[in-house]
Amino acid sequence: MSGVERSRRALDLLIAVPGAVLTAPVVAVLCLLIRLESPGSPIFTQERAGLNGRPFRIYKLRTMVSGAERIGAGLAVLPGDARITRTGEFLRRYSLDELPNLWNVLRGEMAVVGPRPTLMGQVELYTEDQRRRLLVAPGITGWAQVNGRASLPWSRRIELDVWYVEHRSLWLDLKILALTVRMVLGGHGLYHEDASGGVDLGGDEHGAAKG
Repeated sequence: MSGVERSRRALDLLIAVPGAVLTAPVVAVLCLLIRLESPGSPIFTQERAGLNGRPFRIYKLRTMVSGAERIGAGLAVLPGDARITRTGEFLRRYSLDELPNLWNVLRGEMAVVGPRPTLMGQVELYTEDQRRRLLVAPGITGWAQVNGRASLPWSRRIELDVWYVEHRSLWLDLKILALTVRMVLGGHGLYHEDASGGVDLGGDEHGAAKG
């Protein structure tokens, strides 16, 4: 691991360790609310593509009814989707469903900043240039997230991710983090709000039903 990569990993741990500890009580309360409203595990896991396309299990708070990916629109999430619970709607609006991603960061499967982790099946559709987004660890937030995310076409989001890979630096990561904080505190969902074209992307590179 290069000095730059060690610095990035140190930044990840500097954020993820206290973040996981401080948000643990919040996650516990949210898990209880999810469980009271809808049967099933409050934690949703799904296989995603990590660094260099290697699969890993991502952790999220469940925002939809259990087994949502097998009913309705499947992996796609439509505006007003009846599978989204009331608690889930709140979690999505403020991106609180992503809090368990901190455990993925602690495990070294994700970074705090990077392209959102895509579904494994989407990797098969990538061009050679688009596959460059897999050259870095996926992140909780990223350049595409703070530049329109759900309002952008799929190809444009990947272009932004590839641009990030080619220009990434600690300063750029800090800028993305600052923009992320501003968006979340302003109540603008990084992943779920302002979606256009009839599809709510559910928080990730091509969208997925959560639960």
